[in-house]
Amino acid sequence: MSRDTKKILIVEDEEFLIEMYKTKFELENLQIISAFSSEQAINILKKDMPDLILLDILLPRKSGITFLEETKQIRNISKVPIIIFSNYDDPATRDKAKQLGVKDYLIKTEFTPNQLLIKIKKYF
Repeated sequence: MSRDTKKILIVEDEEFLIEMYKTKFELENLQIISAFSSEQAINILKKDMPDLILLDILLPRKSGITFLEETKQIRNISKVPIIIFSNYDDPATRDKAKQLGVKDYLIKTEFTPNQLLIKIKKYF
């Protein structure tokens, strides 16, 4: 991968979705790191800072909102755009995510992989 390859952390518990987006994004010279839980994602962030985080809300044990709250303790995380990508479309959750600094709140069913790619590239 070249030096200017952007790194995306996908926090998603559905493995087939991670694989689908990973395949699509790697064709666009993006490096993908995947985490299947909030805890796994936090551990990754302690060692490696991505250029963007794509975060599901409904995760096992700890939700995406809990993840957002916990990331506040990680140095330099405020420089990383976080985009919610979930089918959970609850106004209170959307508001809370925005308060916690997410750049966008996208509903999975409204985006093809191509549309998602176009959307996230705006944040690099």
